[in-house]
Amino acid sequence: MENKTGLFSNAVIWFGVAISVSEIQAGVQIGAMSPIKSLWLPLVLGHLLGGILLFLVGLIGARIRQNAMNTTKLAFGNYGSKFFATLNVMQLVAWVAVLYAQGALALKGLNLPISFSMTCIILASIVAVWVYIGLKRSSKITSAVMIILTLLLTILTVKLFTMGSYNTAILTDNMQALSFWNIFEISIAMPVSWLPVISDYTKDAEKPVKATLVSAVAYTIASLWMYFIGIEVVGIGANNDVAQAILLAGLGVTGIIILVLSTITTNFLATNSAGESAKTIVNSVDPKVAGIVVSALSAVIAISGIMDHFISFLYLITSVFGPMAAVLIVSYYSKSDADDNVWTWRWNIFAWFIGFIVYQLVSTYNSIFLGPTLLSFIVSAVLAYVRIILKK
Repeated sequence: MENKTGLFSNAVIWFGVAISVSEIQAGVQIGAMSPIKSLWLPLVLGHLLGGILLFLVGLIGARIRQNAMNTTKLAFGNYGSKFFATLNVMQLVAWVAVLYAQGALALKGLNLPISFSMTCIILASIVAVWVYIGLKRSSKITSAVMIILTLLLTILTVKLFTMGSYNTAILTDNMQALSFWNIFEISIAMPVSWLPVISDYTKDAEKPVKATLVSAVAYTIASLWMYFIGIEVVGIGANNDVAQAILLAGLGVTGIIILVLSTITTNFLATNSAGESAKTIVNSVDPKVAGIVVSALSAVIAISGIMDHFISFLYLITSVFGPMAAVLIVSYYSKSDADDNVWTWRWNIFAWFIGFIVYQLVSTYNSIFLGPTLLSFIVSAVLAYVRIILKK
């Protein structure tokens, strides 16, 4: 059991995943475009459902002791797993680039004497070194970093809360308020974006069920916290700017530490998982080397200006991996494997593709019942289950 991870380690990992500038920015978006009294129910509901999906998907990897993309062989076969692993590497490269850009922009807002490009390079270098050291060898450092980060974020939260004015409307006249399902969609998109990653860390859990549950709960709580901080940023009148909110709160050095550590911890997990997915594509690939390459490539993309496409890109991730997770969940928990019949994984690819198309079609509307993510998930899950019923 010496190579297995305990409950605390899994909680620390997934608590750290949620602590990022991107989660805070999502909260800013909701807070800036929603009346304060109407945003809490869809915000919490989206996170709860997202947390449940994280648990169901993560438990698969924990039970069969396979990384996230290897688990997809159960539903999509060997070629299907390589297809999704390729998509996962691509989205993680871009996702890490987005996080580098967000972290660098936030640090730039603190008036540091360093350029945006150099900040991205420094952040990427730190992450690359951490990937090379490895998660298990740096577990104590990871725990210490998360404890420090949690304490600093608590100080920031208290400062912002005492400064906020939440009895006044935070929706400006030239903005259209987000609907219930708009807020729900922004809320669930974050946990769903981590579905193709979670099994990379639950696969080594000493206690599969408990560790996966702890991971999902830790992420959900931390993510809700980050969204709340984003809403607080709007509430204090900081022009929806995280860096300005930190300055108004009088947390100069503390704010720098928060932004640097939050960017590094989240990007380390994402970069490390990109290496795991690369190994699924080509078994001879060293995950650490692949992770280092991803970190460098992401920094280059961040410097090129991918930030402009952040929200639309997040939705694109959801449209791919939400339906994929639906088919995987139905296939695994109904004890239906794709390896025994080529038509099984072909049908499952079809079920995924229809869910993907449904998402693309309904996402063109401003607001739709259930939201694109949940609707596409249901469509793919139903189609996957239809094949199981017919087979029986």
